[in-house]
Amino acid sequence: MKYVPDATGDRRFADDTTTDREGVDGLLSELDEYGVEQALRIAEASGDAEVTVLTVGPDDAKDALRKALSMGADKAVHVNDDDIHGSDVIATSAIVAKALEQVGFDLVVCGMASTDGTMGVLPALLAERLGVPQATLLSEVSVEGTTVKGRRDGDAASEQVEAQLPAVVSVTDQSGEARYPSFKGIMAAKKKPVQSLDLDDLGIDADAVGLAGAWTKVETVTARPPRSKGTIVTDEGEGGKQLAAFLAEQKFI
Repeated sequence: MKYVPDATGDRRFADDTTTDREGVDGLLSELDEYGVEQALRIAEASGDAEVTVLTVGPDDAKDALRKALSMGADKAVHVNDDDIHGSDVIATSAIVAKALEQVGFDLVVCGMASTDGTMGVLPALLAERLGVPQATLLSEVSVEGTTVKGRRDGDAASEQVEAQLPAVVSVTDQSGEARYPSFKGIMAAKKKPVQSLDLDDLGIDADAVGLAGAWTKVETVTARPPRSKGTIVTDEGEGGKQLAAFLAEQKFI
């Protein structure tokens, strides 16, 4: 799961053309909340599974972990290292894969995409690096024995897919509404373990990640111009006609 800038805030780039995380509040990516929810449902259905949430991010990313722990996850892993700053999705997938190998897993559940980068390719990259099957963009997901099953909805048809564990899946925002943390869950989250890892713990060279190791780079950034003032129509009996004329002029009707 990912700690992202609040989409309702004034998001902008820093001087090094990376996302400015100091000037805007951060939170758990909304799309990743669906992943947490489905992991919890799978664990509840099995009766004896453990849910570990994992994120890669700065110190404040612990807030995202605490949110997931308050929803019901059992423990958390936080990968935090200054040299990770500026990593693209290729480097991030390498970091997450190494962390997963160290922590251990049966099933990796991801959101369909992050709400800041919106790449949507991390689950596939993880499956490739881990050497396990993937079942992505699922609207339904369940585990039966050693098999994970799910439904992938397309524009014209739905597919039933399955894979043998261990595996990586991603779930869409149609998979089921994420639960709200209860007061009891929020208090319990404060006592749940959060393991911290850095690049040395994972055996990753700093030159392979961060801005230096990125396969992609933002060259230039131009601020979006402010919105122009809208047209105000004063209705003195002809407002409907003026509105229709405006819509026709803009080719909306």
